[in-house]
Amino acid sequence: METITATATTEVLNDLIMINNDRIIGYERAIKELEGNDDDLKSLFLSMIDESRQLIMTLGTEVEVQGGDIEHGTTNSGKIYRAWMDVKAVFTGHTRHAVLSNCEAGEDAAQRAYKSALEEKELPAFIKAIVLTQQQKLKASHNEIKALRDEAA
Repeated sequence: METITATATTEVLNDLIMINNDRIIGYERAIKELEGNDDDLKSLFLSMIDESRQLIMTLGTEVEVQGGDIEHGTTNSGKIYRAWMDVKAVFTGHTRHAVLSNCEAGEDAAQRAYKSALEEKELPAFIKAIVLTQQQKLKASHNEIKALRDEAA
């Protein structure tokens, strides 16, 4: 069985880079939405921004190895998600629970993107291993956000 082309691999990796770019922007927005007594969440969100930057560096290295150009933008769905988050904030306010609910929705989107990448049957095994490791890291972050959201309910 032949593996997918370098261009196709680059596209998959760039999709993951873009979802991580969305994640960074989402957490930056979430920090702005926090109330004054939510310093614990600010610290957590900053660590998740750093996590995505590290994931992007790893993915970007593989894009360059494949001979591609690293994507610096965000996904269309990410832009739509952020616009929806802006509208929702008007109606739900900036409560801890609302901010965490929005963050969990973003984490769900990241999980879907990584699941989709892993479903590429012909993706090189070493790339799949990288993607799987990153998906597991993001799943741990998702679970942490979800637990905090449940506590805030």
